[in-house]
Amino acid sequence: MKKRILVVEDEKDLADTIKLNLELEDYHPIVVHDGLDAIAAFKEQSFDLVILDIMIPSVSGIEVCENIRLQDSTTPIMFLSAKGRSEDRILGLKKGGDDYLTKPFNLEELILRIDNLITRNETNSSKSIISYSFGNNSVDFDSYEAVGKQGKFTLTNKESLLLKLLIENEGEVVSRERILQAVWGYSVYPSTRTIDNFVLAFRRYFEEDQKNPQFFISLRGVGYKFMNQS
Repeated sequence: MKKRILVVEDEKDLADTIKLNLELEDYHPIVVHDGLDAIAAFKEQSFDLVILDIMIPSVSGIEVCENIRLQDSTTPIMFLSAKGRSEDRILGLKKGGDDYLTKPFNLEELILRIDNLITRNETNSSKSIISYSFGNNSVDFDSYEAVGKQGKFTLTNKESLLLKLLIENEGEVVSRERILQAVWGYSVYPSTRTIDNFVLAFRRYFEEDQKNPQFFISLRGVGYKFMNQS
């Protein structure tokens, strides 16, 4: 099946150009011209990527991105904007964007970036786990249900996202920046202490000896690591 791309662009000539080039690359683009239509389209249809202008009618691209991220934390979002200042790019990434391309842009570069974003997202999705057991513990990421040393309990959404990220990267150090992108979507900047508190909670749930953790390791100034030594 062709990959579906939502194109949100109010300049009709540019939107038509992007649409044509995507079709030539065997993508299936759906074009809308304002923010409200973009939000409606994303709720009603499934997309593999969103190309999003910032300065669009009705609702800004930034607000559209925030709305999408409330529904979906994984679909790649690429901003296209005439606003090229570094603070504009940073804002776009903070609000959940995966890439930011400044107008005017090279169409070949646009296609390459789209290809890379979709491929990376597919690779991450293929590695995704649904359930996992370690030691005497287990977790179901679909239902958020877990079994720890005190018995059954329910994880919060943020706990589930962070736990899944750590487990999927077993044995590897996961940086604070990567956690920000995967768990918080750059919408806020939790302090290192905030992330530490999540890891401390995992130790309370799952570690027999919290002071000598077997599974959840913190590396000061570096990041966090999950080790399944059971």
